[in-house]
Amino acid sequence: MGLPAGALHYTFADCLEWDESERVELIGGEPFMMSPPLRIHQEISGEIFAQMHQYLKGKECRAYYSPFGVRLFEQDGDSPEDVDTLVEPDITVVCDRSKLDQYGCKGAPDMVVEVLSPSTRRHDRLVKLGLYQRAGVREYWIVDPENKSVQVFLQDNGFLRLHEDYGREDTAKVNIFDNCCIDLRAVFAE
Repeated sequence: MGLPAGALHYTFADCLEWDESERVELIGGEPFMMSPPLRIHQEISGEIFAQMHQYLKGKECRAYYSPFGVRLFEQDGDSPEDVDTLVEPDITVVCDRSKLDQYGCKGAPDMVVEVLSPSTRRHDRLVKLGLYQRAGVREYWIVDPENKSVQVFLQDNGFLRLHEDYGREDTAKVNIFDNCCIDLRAVFAE
């Protein structure tokens, strides 16, 4: 990765200079390398995305599949040097199109889905949950391929609180939309 020598705090401006083939998240100015996802991770996130994308056809909101950069705390008027947090959720849903630009999403998306992998379990459950909560993400899903389960967290008075825990045979409700459900039998088909 082409990190500048001696720099201790990185920003989105630095990310724009790095090799695009390397996946890096930036949290509070600290870079975190991302390993390539496992095949099962791609199958699970792909199925959730396909169902979500189908539901959103013809609607205002959009779903994006990783890699898709989300600058959680960027505000209007911020320059790339002002932004020190950039994450790449597995699935990002944005309903406010003014948050979209050529680089991805600036500000909190409406919904985020993270599929756990052996290298990200702790990070997704603690660090990212805290970031998404602080940013004001309305709905956060943690998908666990090992246990074939989905935990759904909803924003409640500034906190993302566990709302529902689904298993492999369930149909999971997407709470930010009316009549949107994800068939987990198809998600965990393997």
